[in-house]
Amino acid sequence: MVEVLSKTNLFSPTYCSSVSSSLKNSSSSSSSLKVQPLKSSFNSDFHGRKIVLQQFEKEPRKGKFQALPIQMSLCIGKAQKWWQKGLQPNMKEITSAQDLVDSLLNAGDKLVIVDFFSSGCGGCKALHPKICQFAELNPDVQFLQVNYEEHKSMSYSLNVHVLPFFRFYRGAHGRLCSFSCTNATIKKFKDALAKHTTERCSLGPPRGLEESELLALAANKDLSFNYTPKPKPAAEPVPIPAQGQRPDPEPTPATIKFPLPSTSKAIIKNSEEKTLITSGR
Repeated sequence: MVEVLSKTNLFSPTYCSSVSSSLKNSSSSSSSLKVQPLKSSFNSDFHGRKIVLQQFEKEPRKGKFQALPIQMSLCIGKAQKWWQKGLQPNMKEITSAQDLVDSLLNAGDKLVIVDFFSSGCGGCKALHPKICQFAELNPDVQFLQVNYEEHKSMSYSLNVHVLPFFRFYRGAHGRLCSFSCTNATIKKFKDALAKHTTERCSLGPPRGLEESELLALAANKDLSFNYTPKPKPAAEPVPIPAQGQRPDPEPTPATIKFPLPSTSKAIIKNSEEKTLITSGR
């Protein structure tokens, strides 16, 4: 009987109470019925197997209990960092020194603002929402963000030692200005933005970083950046005279004769007369 109960999985309290009451009634009515003691069976189907417990739910319409597996998944999203909030389409995060150089050269005549910040800088965090507002109001301006914590070696090569720090670039003019400002001195940023957003045409290709900065980045062993210096323009050749031909003499300055004043003439005349007198004696 235990094996039958174990196979049918009927171990509910109500069923066990009904079975016990029926056994009592049968024992009182018939004395010849003997109930065998319950013994564990090693031949049962559950021996050596795992028992999986599932939550039972009641169907609202049928009123029957049915085993329905319930799967629960807990999804925890990553918290967005403060320098990643409020970014505009014209704001870009720099990933390497080569990315910075290429971004400046590919900007054309656009005004480019390079923003050096640090994740642990309180002034950078307070100024970030306003920089995002300026980027939204000036969609033609390209904003490049350089995380100081991820690009310390590159920042040292570019002589950036104060945060937050900004540099303005534009076309063939190259670097226009560079300064550091905070939330309290935001007027400095506004004035520079209003001054350099005026329309202008650059004659020549974009300049980007200075030659000294490019050489400093290439000399930095921590960076995978290669740069070949531009060749200097050759000096004008000096004409060499042909064989048997003398080189042209250098022009000598012309002598200019000025008329002598009358007093000097009188002095010269008197001296001549004296020489004559002495010679006559």
